[in-house]
Amino acid sequence: MSRNIRLLIVEDEIAIRTGLVDLFVFHGYAVESVDDGREGLRLALSGQYDLVLLDVMLPGINGFDICARIRAQDREQPIIMLTAKSGDEDVIQGLSLGADDYVAKPFSVAQLVLRVQAVLRRSRIGVAQEQCIRLGDGVELDCRNLSGCCGEEEHTFTRREMELLQYLHANADRPVSRDELLTRVWGYAKNLDLETRTVDIHIAKLRRKIEPDAANPRYLVTVRGAGYRLLVD
Repeated sequence: MSRNIRLLIVEDEIAIRTGLVDLFVFHGYAVESVDDGREGLRLALSGQYDLVLLDVMLPGINGFDICARIRAQDREQPIIMLTAKSGDEDVIQGLSLGADDYVAKPFSVAQLVLRVQAVLRRSRIGVAQEQCIRLGDGVELDCRNLSGCCGEEEHTFTRREMELLQYLHANADRPVSRDELLTRVWGYAKNLDLETRTVDIHIAKLRRKIEPDAANPRYLVTVRGAGYRLLVD
C-alpha cells in the first residue's frame, strides 16, 4: 500500500486498548489510541483517520455522542462501534446514529480484523451506480450529495445508507438477501459466519426517511424468506 491506513481507537479499558493497538499494528496499520471521550472526539473530527474504532462507555463523552457529532460534520467517516454483548439497545442506537458496523464484546480478534477490512474496502471502492434515484412521485435521492427529498421533507443520508439504496435500486427486479447485502454493500467475505443486525437496522432507518408510513412500507419492502426489494414504480 502507498501509505499505512490510519486507525483511531477510542477505548478506556487499558487491556483491550493495548491489545487492539498491538493487533492492528501487527496487520500493518498506523494506530493512534486514546482512553478519553473528549480527546477521542477532538481527534476524530480532525479528519486524519481512515477509520474510527469507538467504544460506547467512555469517560468525558460517551461513544454515542461522539458518533453523532462525527456524523454531523462528516457523513463519510468510517466508524465501527464496540458494544456490550448483552446491550442490544446499544447496537440499535449506534447504527441509528450512523455507525457503519458494530462489534459485540467479547469479540473474536479475527472477526474484528475482517470487519475493519470490509468497512475500509467499501469506503474506498464506493458504489459506481446511479447518481439519482426516484421512487414513485414523491421521493428523489441525490446519491452524490447524500441527500434526498421525500415528499415535503428533506433528509441527509450516510454513505452506507445510500450505497444500500443504490445496490437495491440496481437489483430492483428481484429481492436481495441479507447475506448478499453484507457481501456486496458491506464488503464481507461470502459464507462468513456473522451474527449481526446491521442490515435490518439500516433498512429500518431508511424506511423512516423514504417512506410516507415506515410501518407500512411502499418502496422498501420485505419479501418473506428472500430478503428486501426496492420498488421503483
